[in-house]
Amino acid sequence: MKRVAIINGPNLNLTGVREREVYGNMGMEEFVAALRKRFADVEIGYFQSNIEGEIVDEIQRAGFATDGIVINAGGYSHTSVAIHDALKAVPAPSVEVHISNIFAREEYRHHSLVTPACRGMICGLGLKGYVLAIECLMEQ
Repeated sequence: MKRVAIINGPNLNLTGVREREVYGNMGMEEFVAALRKRFADVEIGYFQSNIEGEIVDEIQRAGFATDGIVINAGGYSHTSVAIHDALKAVPAPSVEVHISNIFAREEYRHHSLVTPACRGMICGLGLKGYVLAIECLMEQ
């Protein structure tokens, strides 16, 4: 059985509650449960933290224990060399996901430090981006 880790950064614990016009109405726990049903042949782990160091720790753990990482570093995407370096340090490939279209938002969101450490990036497709990222990782 393939294993994928979904690692979410700051404020993604409020998905379904905050800025519903941007992030939608479904909470992440409910969405991850739906992902687990959809990908019954994939073991999907889920981790969320608002703390950068905890995200780095989880990347290091999951990066040696899974077949791939789906990373949505939230606001840290635009600032975190540490998350970039952690993704580069582990053997598991990663796909970056953003629920919103970061290029249609504030200019400071247009550049991600995480992207160069990933196989690719999916943005602006809502929660479907996670589905596509898992499919991409399972095709490797």
